[in-house]
Amino acid sequence: MTISSRQEARLLTADEADLVGRSHHPRIQDVADRDLDDLIRRLRERRDRARGIAHRQRREIRGRAAPSGARPASDDTGSRQKAGLLASAVKRANKERERRRTAAARGSLVSHARRALALRREAGDPAAHRPDSRTAHEGMTPIPNEGLAPSGALRQEGQEIAMRRGGGPR
Repeated sequence: MTISSRQEARLLTADEADLVGRSHHPRIQDVADRDLDDLIRRLRERRDRARGIAHRQRREIRGRAAPSGARPASDDTGSRQKAGLLASAVKRANKERERRRTAAARGSLVSHARRALALRREAGDPAAHRPDSRTAHEGMTPIPNEGLAPSGALRQEGQEIAMRRGGGPR
């Protein structure tokens, strides 16, 4: 929602206007990372408070809650607009924090890729240690398993049982 700075000044207190002003484009880039986290936290607190007030006023209008002020609320548009302004400021600040995070990650990725390339170049050609031909060397030597029965013995025992059951040789 596009709201002029004059309407912002009418809806917000001086402290809130300063917070929202710091979340706008040219000024938000000058904010340090730690200060940006603090700005987001304070904007969220103000936004939550404005949402709560607007919710309470809507309940008063419908007759669900007792009036909290000297006279009951008759309209909640100002509180809703204030909550919307603060929500958009939180959104801008979160977007800036995410932009900074991705820029740092991209820089880290580039530095790691450059380091990997340097290590690969330093290692030299991996094909230099390979043999020229595809002939095998002696390779593995077989180790016989002494625990196994000799070839065919198990098959023979199975036939003997079958012959006893079947009544004789076939």
